[in-house]
Amino acid sequence: MPVDQDGAREEPVGGSVYERLRADIVSGAEAPGDHLGEAALAERYGVSRTPVREALRRLEQDGLVERVGRQMHVRMHRPEEILDIYEVRIILEEAAGRGAAQRHTALDLGLLTRAYEDMLAVDPVDHAEQARANRLFHERLRNASHSPTLIDLLERLGSHLQRYPQTTLSHPGRWAEVLRETEELLAAVRERRADDAARIAADHMKAARDIRLTMYAAEASPR
Repeated sequence: MPVDQDGAREEPVGGSVYERLRADIVSGAEAPGDHLGEAALAERYGVSRTPVREALRRLEQDGLVERVGRQMHVRMHRPEEILDIYEVRIILEEAAGRGAAQRHTALDLGLLTRAYEDMLAVDPVDHAEQARANRLFHERLRNASHSPTLIDLLERLGSHLQRYPQTTLSHPGRWAEVLRETEELLAAVRERRADDAARIAADHMKAARDIRLTMYAAEASPR
């Protein structure tokens, strides 16, 4: 394990500073607006300030932290950001649906079908597992587009949405709608109906955007 000149570990046991701090932000353990002091983080993880500084730099590039004056803070949730992320994702998911319908292989179709079947098997009240199964389906959808650029952009965009840990699938009635939308999307991809697949994928993300904004408004309203 590398150490600095003072004998402190350069990376903590159990993962890098970047990985652990990123997980804390995504999970909500570090709340929006929280100050991220280098000294406090170095003490928490048992490292020098060097890996902490590098982790904060990478997290700033990821859009998870922001500089306020000379200090680093967990980036605040903003409705304009939610809209921006979803508007871009709607376009990209639409392209993924179209590309998957046009270019999928038999293997892609098998993987998508299995992912949908896994979604059907999820406990209707297990929102964390619903989110995992839904992510897997969309991961396989974008892979089925066979567009490296599109795949890369969607993966990068996903890191921004992870700043909002509460899944939209917890919204009443949403999971049943998602299963119906996914069934329709899978059928369109299977039958190579590119326009339909693109429309269904876009409508799916538009519904998620609207629910996310509703959840944000409820969270921000005075109690």
